[in-house]
Amino acid sequence: MTDAGTKTDTDAGTGTNTDAGGRTAKGPKQDRSRATRRRLLEAAVACLAERGWAGSTVSVVAERAGVSRGAAQHHFRTREDLFTAAVEYVAEERSAALRTLFPQGAADRRDVVAALVGLYTGPLFRAALHLWVAATDEEQLRPRVTELEARFGREAHRIAVDLLGADESVPGVRETVQGLLDMARGLGLANLLTDDTGRRDRVVAQWAVLLDESLGR
Repeated sequence: MTDAGTKTDTDAGTGTNTDAGGRTAKGPKQDRSRATRRRLLEAAVACLAERGWAGSTVSVVAERAGVSRGAAQHHFRTREDLFTAAVEYVAEERSAALRTLFPQGAADRRDVVAALVGLYTGPLFRAALHLWVAATDEEQLRPRVTELEARFGREAHRIAVDLLGADESVPGVRETVQGLLDMARGLGLANLLTDDTGRRDRVVAQWAVLLDESLGR
C-alpha cells in the first residue's frame, strides 16, 4: 500500500511525476523520453553523414532510431531543429571525450595534434559538412549552422590552447593554434573521398615538431 503523503501521479503527456506536495520527481517516462531523444540525435548524425541533406528526412531518421515519425516530431518540431541539434549534441560529446583523453592537461604534443585532427574526421565531420552545404541554399538553416560552427570553432580553440599549454599572450601563438585547427579541417576534407591516413600521420608528426618550436617544449 502506498502512503497518501507520498503517492505520485504522472502528469499526462509530460512524463513528470508530482507528489502530494506538488513537487516534481523524475520518472520512467522521462527516462524513456531522454533515451528516445538521444537515439534520434545519433540516428540523425549517422543519416546525414551517409545520405547527405537531401536523403535525410525526419521519417528516415525516425525509422533508423526505431521510433515513430510522430515521436520524432514531438521532440523536434522541424527538420532543421533535428539536424542542428544532432550535430551540436555530437560535437559536445566529442569535445567532452577529447578533454577526458588528457585529464592532466598538456600532454605529448603529437598525441594532442592527432586528437584535435580527429575532431575533423569521421561521421561527425561528414554530417557537419552536409549541413554547411545545405545551409548555402536553405535560408532558414544558414544562420543556425553559422552560429553552430562558430560555437564549435570557439570550443575547439579553447580545448587546443589548454591541451597544448599555449600562452596566447605571446604574439603569434593564437594564430599558430588557429592554423593548426584550419589544417585539421583541411585534412578532414581530404579524407572524405579517399583514405588519407598515411599522409595525415606524417602531417600530424610535422605539426607537432613545428608546435614544439613555436610554443616551446
